[in-house]
Amino acid sequence: MDWNRYRFRSLWALPVPPAAVYGALERIEDYPRWWPQVRAVERVEDTTALLRIRSLLPYDLVVTAREARREPDAGVLEVALSGDLDGWARWTVAPHGPGTLARYDQVVEVNKPLLRRFAVPGRPVFRLNHRLMMRSGRRGLAAGLEAV
Repeated sequence: MDWNRYRFRSLWALPVPPAAVYGALERIEDYPRWWPQVRAVERVEDTTALLRIRSLLPYDLVVTAREARREPDAGVLEVALSGDLDGWARWTVAPHGPGTLARYDQVVEVNKPLLRRFAVPGRPVFRLNHRLMMRSGRRGLAAGLEAV
């Protein structure tokens, strides 16, 4: 097992139409407004952004996100990630009852030296940190969309 490789999946049930969720998720520069752990987003090019992320643990992750796939009709947004994490992340947005189900999939390898050093003993804590970050993101997006 590669202790520095992670696979995540999060499911966000949201009480608003898929088009509204997709629209919010494609505006990556707005993430810091509703997702507290996304501390900063700087557009580098039309399809590339630099993100600074920090959840509960006292370290920042800095990643470059490059658009790899954008399919509004299929509800898919995917980025290639590089920097402190290498890999990809994908949102898939679909109708779910009266609202939307947003599925987040991510496969990454950690490059940040501090996290690599603590890969084995820290793995459960890093996974919990990610889970808490995703929970906060869901709450923030839901609140932001309901306010509109």
